[in-house]
Amino acid sequence: MQLVVARIGRAHGIKGEVTVEVRTDEPELRLGPGAVLATEPAGTGPLTIETGRVHSGRLLLRFEGVRDRTAAEALRNTLLIAEVDPAELPEDPEEFYDHQLMDLDVVLADGTEVGRITEITHLPSQDLFIVERPDGSEVMIPFVEEIVTEIDLAEQRAVITPPPGLIDASQAVIASARDDEGDDGAPVAGKDV
Repeated sequence: MQLVVARIGRAHGIKGEVTVEVRTDEPELRLGPGAVLATEPAGTGPLTIETGRVHSGRLLLRFEGVRDRTAAEALRNTLLIAEVDPAELPEDPEEFYDHQLMDLDVVLADGTEVGRITEITHLPSQDLFIVERPDGSEVMIPFVEEIVTEIDLAEQRAVITPPPGLIDASQAVIASARDDEGDDGAPVAGKDV
């Protein structure tokens, strides 16, 4: 099975290094020297990692045969794909591969059906489950411990405790500093401000 483990960013320096946006919790395993990775677009690869280092909090890689800035810049936005055994699991029991989470049923703590995970989006600050609801609409669920309280692979479900308004917009709580002010911006009589 193939997993996207990184996306190549811009060139760094003049000797063929590139920044990478890491998309794996195991970069030392997947992005180490000697790793051979497929690519998307496929015509760019396969690429073999020659060296890797961290600089200012970013992972920099150099690939075999890429010796200058021009060649490195030509790789920009290429996805790096590792071949992984589908039975392989992450070392940490609280971590999951995308393929393990796809198509899980999403339910509330009381068992109420929310929908099914159809996509996982990786953002810089957190991951999001894209959940298709029974009516065909979609809802985005942040994959954070406070909201996704349980992943049960045996039962093929994800249990969530969403804040008001995440699943049903009519339950949203609107908070505004203007509640304590009149139309002219002056404090409203009888309210502590």
